[in-house]
Amino acid sequence: MISIIIPVYNQADKLAKCLASILSQTFRDLEVIVVNDGSKDDPARIVSVLKGKFSAAGIAFRYLEQENKGAPAARNRGLSEARGDLLFFCDADAVLKPETLKKMFRALENNPEAGYAYSSFLWGRKLFRLFPFDAEKLRQIPYIHTMSLIRREDFPAGGWDESIKKLQDWDLWLTMLDQGHVGVFINEVLFRIHTGGAISNWLPSFAYKVFPFLPAVKKYRQPMAFVKNKHRMIS
Repeated sequence: MISIIIPVYNQADKLAKCLASILSQTFRDLEVIVVNDGSKDDPARIVSVLKGKFSAAGIAFRYLEQENKGAPAARNRGLSEARGDLLFFCDADAVLKPETLKKMFRALENNPEAGYAYSSFLWGRKLFRLFPFDAEKLRQIPYIHTMSLIRREDFPAGGWDESIKKLQDWDLWLTMLDQGHVGVFINEVLFRIHTGGAISNWLPSFAYKVFPFLPAVKKYRQPMAFVKNKHRMIS
């Protein structure tokens, strides 16, 4: 079973489309856990409308609430309730293609050495076309998105590092790499992120060298330095 964990913070308007795309998945052995991380826009009203559709589809659905602690803490809260042997941490502003989870599941099934499966994606209209797993490249830049399908047995025992406010996904993949777990790439665009969420500040890797004066670059330098130091990487 795949446990889909969705942290949401002030994105109730986008959550409805996200949940609808999960209902459209051709892979049906699912459970969904939405964690409201102290939102002020009442995501419970969206959940109340759609919860019955999940029940009718035979998909377990839980809605949890906590005070605002950040996305890593919300993901860990959902993880503590999850029962699946596969984990999918889904952003509330994402819309999945109907075959997304089935293709990720098959990729892991066909690649038993991989701890997780990832794909290319759209950020608004911008295409982030990724590439086959490259450990050295991963140590240089954060190129793999949070929304990858992960084997629970390979997921770090400590969960998401709640002290990291940005680049938590990079830290996660590096931690898994440190533990000997690699990813497998699916050469397709499997989901779209609606702009306006945390990923809206994600810049191409070259921007960090070419445009060091940009506010978004400066904003990420501190967490990048933290993650590099944590994993003993040379800047």
